[in-house]
Amino acid sequence: MSDTGTKTDGRVERGNQTRRLVLGRTMDIASVEGLDGLSLGRIATELQLSKSGVFALFGSKEELQLSTIRAAAAVFAENVITPLKDVPPGARRVRELCRNWLAYSSDRVFAGGCFFYAVSAEFDARTGPVHDAVAQARRDWTAYVERSLTEAQAVGDFVDDLDVEQLAFEVIALMEAANAHSVLLGDVHTYERAERGITARLRASATDRGRDGLDAG
Repeated sequence: MSDTGTKTDGRVERGNQTRRLVLGRTMDIASVEGLDGLSLGRIATELQLSKSGVFALFGSKEELQLSTIRAAAAVFAENVITPLKDVPPGARRVRELCRNWLAYSSDRVFAGGCFFYAVSAEFDARTGPVHDAVAQARRDWTAYVERSLTEAQAVGDFVDDLDVEQLAFEVIALMEAANAHSVLLGDVHTYERAERGITARLRASATDRGRDGLDAG
């Protein structure tokens, strides 16, 4: 490889390292203060980076916000969805999905609890690319929960007349209530209550086979 190629690769890797450093910080800031709390100058100062270097990576506050949302979605997937890769479709998988979400919030993967709960409240009544990115992340999560329930129903773990959208809405609401109470009130027991409520709701719609799956493990 030429010296020019080696230097170029080195610059690219340093740029990637800086990008990861910046986004690690912006995700935590946004989960506590919101996406409006982000600025290129603030991040450069806090991380002792050149403002021009940070600007070269992101270009604008809006792009910094959008990049932060994308990075948070990857972290969310890594903690909530990826651990399920070896769990077959069914009621047990749905239960583990919900438990993963509760652990993601209670373990403070993001400093302010669930990243997307925090920024949704900030941008719910706005318009523009950042609102659209937040809304799409929420839609994707709801669709994933609904798909997991539909797959569990297909293997016989939930009743034939299951209202998938309603059940998904209810279990997501319980998870988010636990997050909100924990962050605002410091009540760690709210996660236990949410898990009991979710399990009860899943059992109420499960078949005998599905209840066995919910009780397994």
